[in-house]
This record gives sequence, C-alpha cells and structure tokens, in this order.
Amino acid sequence: MKTILRLTGFIQRHWLMLVLAFCCIIISTIFGIIVPRMLGNGIDIVLSSGRRSAIVIAAVVIIAATALRGFAGYGQRYFAEVAAQKIAYNIRNALYGRLTRLSFSFHDRNQTGQLMSRATVDVEAVRMFFAMGLLGMAQTVFMFFGVAVMMFSMNWQLAMMTIAFVAPVLWVAVSFGRRIRPIWLKVQATMGFMNNTLEESLSGVAVVKAFSQEGAESAKFASQAQDLYDEQMKAARLMSINMPTMVLLVSLPTILILWYGGRQVMAGNMTIGEVTQFILLVGLMMMPIGRLGMLVNLFSRTASAGQRILEILDAESAVREKPNAIKLGRVRGHVVFENVSFSYNNLEPALKNVSFEVKPGQLVALLGKSGSGKSTVANLLARFYDVTSGRILIDGIDIRDVTLASLRKNVVAAQQDVFLFSATIRENIAYGASNASMEKIIEVAKAARLHDFIMSLPEGYETWVGERGDTLSGGEKQRLAIARTLLVDPAILILDDSTASVDARTEKLIREALERLIKGRTTFIITHRLPIIQNADLILVLDNGELVEKGTHAELMARNGLYRELYELQLSQDQAAEQIVVD
Repeated sequence: MKTILRLTGFIQRHWLMLVLAFCCIIISTIFGIIVPRMLGNGIDIVLSSGRRSAIVIAAVVIIAATALRGFAGYGQRYFAEVAAQKIAYNIRNALYGRLTRLSFSFHDRNQTGQLMSRATVDVEAVRMFFAMGLLGMAQTVFMFFGVAVMMFSMNWQLAMMTIAFVAPVLWVAVSFGRRIRPIWLKVQATMGFMNNTLEESLSGVAVVKAFSQEGAESAKFASQAQDLYDEQMKAARLMSINMPTMVLLVSLPTILILWYGGRQVMAGNMTIGEVTQFILLVGLMMMPIGRLGMLVNLFSRTASAGQRILEILDAESAVREKPNAIKLGRVRGHVVFENVSFSYNNLEPALKNVSFEVKPGQLVALLGKSGSGKSTVANLLARFYDVTSGRILIDGIDIRDVTLASLRKNVVAAQQDVFLFSATIRENIAYGASNASMEKIIEVAKAARLHDFIMSLPEGYETWVGERGDTLSGGEKQRLAIARTLLVDPAILILDDSTASVDARTEKLIREALERLIKGRTTFIITHRLPIIQNADLILVLDNGELVEKGTHAELMARNGLYRELYELQLSQDQAAEQIVVD
C-alpha cells in the first residue's frame, strides 16, 4: 500500500480528470440501480392490475437509464484514460530525468536492459492501474454500497444473507493477491534481464557474428525467455483457479434468493417484482466484486512495478550539488590535485594520494599501463565521480563547491569510446551547443580535419549517422567527437586517446589541428603517441593508482625510471609497425 500511495502522488496535477471519472462512476451506478427498480415495479404493476402500459413506461425509463449509464461509462473510461496517460507521461519523464542525473557509479551497478524495462514495461503496468484498477476499485465500492442500501430498503433479512457471501469473495481475492504479487515481481525482473540480453546482443551483433556465437546468444536468450514463460504460467495457473472460484461464489447468492425469496412470495411477504429486483441487484453487486480477482492481480502487478520505479526515483546520486553551490564562470584552467584518492568499489583504490599542479594553458600527457588510473584522473576532474579523499581545485575553487552544469561547461571530455547519436552529422557535432551557428559548426569541423570528408558525402552536414555511428569509420568518429568537444570551447579539455583509432595521415592532421587549438586552454591527453608525449608541458606517469613520476620529456628520460621504460617500449612498437607498413 505504501508503494501505491506514493504512486498516487503523480495524480496531483491531474486530479480534475480523475474527479470527473469518479463523478461518471457515481452517475453510472445510480442509473444502473434504477434499471432493476423500474423492471421490478413494472412486473408488479402488470401482475396486480394488468396495465400493459406500465411495461411500456418501464421499458422507456430502462432504455433512457441504460443510455445515460452508457454515456457515463464513456466519460468514465475517457477521463480515466486521459489521467492515466498523463500520469504515465510524468512518470516516464521523471524516470528519464532521474536516470540522466544519476552518477556514473549508479549506471556501473545497473544493467541497461533492466533500466529500460522499468521505464517501459513497469510504467505501462502503472498506467493500467490508474486507467482501470483504481477506478475499478472505486466502482466496486460505490456499486456495493448503492445496491446494499437498495436491498436493505426492500428486505433486510435477504439482504444480510446476500451480503454474507461478500466476505468469502474478499478473502479469496486478498489471498490471491498475496500469492501472485511475488510472482509478478519476478516476472518483471526476468523481463528486465531478457531485455538486457536483447540489448547487448543487438548492440554487439558484429562481435556475435565475428565469433560465430549466434547459437550461444540464442540459447542464452531462450533460457531467459523460458524463465519468463515459467513465471507467467505460474501466474496463469493461479488466475485460472481464482476466476472459477470467484464465479462460483458470486453465483451462490442467486440460488439463495430463489429459494428464500420464493418462500417469502408464497408467504405474501415479498412480491415477484421484488424478488426479480433482488436477483438483478445481486448481479450488479457481484459483477464488480467478481472482477476483484482481476483488480487484485492488477493491484499486485502495479505494486511490483511501482516498487521497481520508486527504487530509481529514490536512488541518490553519489555526485550531488551542494545546496549553496556556486556558478563557475569562465576559468583560466589552473588545476590542482591535492592528495586525491578514489575507489570505485570502496575496496581496492583506483588512485592513491595523487598530487600535481597544472598551470593554465599547459598540455598534460597522462601515461601509464592499462588500469594505472589515467582515465580515473579524467573522470574525477569532470566530476563524473567524487573523490574518496583529498580535493580537486580549479582556479583555487574546490569542484565540489560549484554547480555541475557550470563545471562541465568548463571541463569537457572526449571519451575514448566515442558515442554518436542516430541523428545528422550536424546535430552530432552541435550536441553540446545546440544553438551554435552553421558557420561555427563548419569551423570546428575544419579544425578537426573533418570538413572535407563531410562535404564529400551526398547530403553533407545533413547526412544521417547510423545507430552508434556505425556508418562512420573509427577515425571519422574520433574526429567528429573532437569537433563536438571543440564547439563547446571548454577552458579545460580532456582527450582520452583521441587518435588511437586513426591512420598515420589522419593522426598527423588531427595533431596539427590540436597544436593550434590547445593554445589558451588546459589540455589533458591520455595517450601513448610519442609526438604528443614529447611536446607535453607536463607528463604524469601513473602506476597502480599512484603518481610515480611527473615532469617534462627530457626530465623524465634523464631519471631512467618507468617513463623511460614505457617510452622506449612504445618507440620500439612504433618502429615495428612502421617496418610492417614498409614491408
């Protein structure tokens, strides 16, 4: 109930639609009760006086009441659906907004397929509840009390006997709900796992085909689909038992009315019309009560879905703005790391007491073996994660004291894994600066040595980029990412191995562009490319999360330490690669 009550918080902005739907339910209930009343009275009048006109009058009233009930039913469904769709719209937006604002650590722990399932399947379950379940419950309550009042006004003994059957119906419904809720929770979790497998397989279809793993991936998906099938069959078996039980319990009062009501008619205490009214009223009462099984099922599924939705909405980001965070203006680019330590899992440190200072406009090369902490330094500087201890200063200000938006306008990272959206080349370049002019877009494309390639395409800058940029080569994606980063014009630029996927000619062009573009901005480059390393103002050498060496190329070569070892290793690899090309 706590979950359901919290979900009702999304009703606040759309309460008028639900109020109108509830009004339609009341109107529908009133006209629904009028029909048995008029029919019973008509029967009694005809039997007692023989006036056939009474039947005609009753028929006209019944037709009118049924028509009005139909209009009220239409209004109920329409207003309920409008409210439900708007509520689902708000929940989806709240979920998406929350997911985009949660820190990297949250996404590290959660699978994409599971998150997609919560934003689609679970939200749809909540929508169904507000469209049908909530109002279905209200309709059941209104109809029950309306019919009960009518029954007691006619014969309280028969009314008590009839209503006594409601208790076992409710018990069966509640029992059913308790048993089916954990099943639905598992169904939705299994569906999330299945969606994640599907998303991974389709995203990595090239890898799947390259290693001939179509059969293995199909088997994995089939196994999860079987798990989903098994859980849904458990729910189906419960529902198949529940529904006939409910139908049986609902039909028993009719038998009682015929037996007891018949005796009352023979004794002169009731009329045939009144017995007929009772039978019709029992049908009106038991019909919504008979749907309790379906409503409880819907309620249970919504509770499970709502729990999964609220887990995301309640998730706290590990990276949070302070209430009094200041807005950072254009910075000079003076960066200081003071005894910075960080751990991704609170067990093994990724960085240990790292300290260095970078002056404005300097070019910094981050060097080290795989897993040494190079990318971690970049992630902490952009505040994708928060330091475990120590602090990071930009122009003397702790980055935890400034707003995230203003920080990331000044610190922009071109990630090693270039992600492009299914949009045009122009839109991908302008992703971080949507208001940029076409002239500015062309300018940064030229700087990234991408303009000539774009103009060779039939549609130029309006050429559509396939999903994840699959229509572009690795070098083209790298250059587009550089153009996108440069368009934002950050004071501090982070390039994560930005020339790793390009050929020698393209690398030369990008390097020439970077030599001009890094002037006036602090630039961090994570790379093993020797020309860039040699020209760096400061080289930071990391090993196992520790900063073991720092200085210029000449200074570090003279120390004969890890840097010289890495440099000579890279030099020998580059020479071997050149020899292969020559051969």
